[in-house]
Amino acid sequence: MSLTVERVLVPVDGSDESLTAVEYAVAVAKRYGAQVHAVYVLGEEVVRAIEEEMIDQSEVAEDTEAFTDTVRDLAHAEGVEVSSSIAYGFSTKRKTTHPGSVILDTAEDIDADFIVIPREPLTGEPGEVLEKAAEYVLLYASQPVLSV
Repeated sequence: MSLTVERVLVPVDGSDESLTAVEYAVAVAKRYGAQVHAVYVLGEEVVRAIEEEMIDQSEVAEDTEAFTDTVRDLAHAEGVEVSSSIAYGFSTKRKTTHPGSVILDTAEDIDADFIVIPREPLTGEPGEVLEKAAEYVLLYASQPVLSV
């Protein structure tokens, strides 16, 4: 039985590690003639700042758009079609919302066949949204997962 891949999901958070994951996702998509979907996962600090109106949503949108432009450039250079979205990886209203669950929900919503997730080093620095999500996705994803 051969693997059929039409859509590759790659969660990103603006880090160098997530950009490396994008490169792998593009390579997988190119190999299978698939599309890439990059979901930018916002971390707890950013979500709280938005909710408390300490940071403007348009500013966050500009930052994420700049990163997704880089993702688009990488994909288009390899002839791979790409789409993107933004998701809150944390909620002050729903305890079950965390980066891992958001990634798996996105995978289901876009009908992803494959997930490439960065496995960031556990440095303890704030802002590394995806470091804890990788283990969760590896454990619970129904799709094949490449952790890089």
